[in-house]
Amino acid sequence: MVLIAPSVLSADFGNLAEAVGEVSPAADWLHVDVMDGHFVPNLTIGPPVVASLRRHSGLFFDCHLMMEDPGSYLGAFAEAGANGCTVHVEVGRSAELLAEARRLGLQAGLALNPETPLDTVLPYLEACDLLLVMTVHPGFGGQRFMAEVLPKLAEARKAVDERGLAVRIEVDGGIDEHTAGLVARAGADVLVAGSAIFGRERPWEAAQAIRRAAEGALATKGAS
Repeated sequence: MVLIAPSVLSADFGNLAEAVGEVSPAADWLHVDVMDGHFVPNLTIGPPVVASLRRHSGLFFDCHLMMEDPGSYLGAFAEAGANGCTVHVEVGRSAELLAEARRLGLQAGLALNPETPLDTVLPYLEACDLLLVMTVHPGFGGQRFMAEVLPKLAEARKAVDERGLAVRIEVDGGIDEHTAGLVARAGADVLVAGSAIFGRERPWEAAQAIRRAAEGALATKGAS
């Protein structure tokens, strides 16, 4: 089953609750990009915005912490209503951060950037609920999909399946109805899309189109 996770980074922040409400019927999760201006050269939202959105949505809140020190904020995001928090393997302390997320009742995720080898996350797979494979360099929405990451995505799927783990594989960056099939066939089961959903006049229809593209690709793969 493919899950669709619209990214609020691309939503209208002047009407954020309304934007989330529009897309909710076509979404499974809500992806929340958190940037600290250090790990990536951009600033976005923090726990207060998550808490505000939680009052308007019952979706699973999937918070992607692009931060140098995510451990200092995991508790705040849990209290604000996050369901899962994903930290980057590049910041280090992965085992400690995943354990802390679990202790707080969060689903624990680990992300890796396009240039980061898969080997860096393999020692922590058993401690993860989610593995996020970035298909753009994190920091800004609307970037071009990096097809060169697809082999790594497929390797991640193979590693999870060979170990018999219930780890979801998420992909984020340049996902739209044209690339959704590629990442689904490579093994992703959670698709994050920002501008391809919220940049459209009818975002719920865009989310539905991405889901159809991914599920259609999987059906074709299964029949081949």
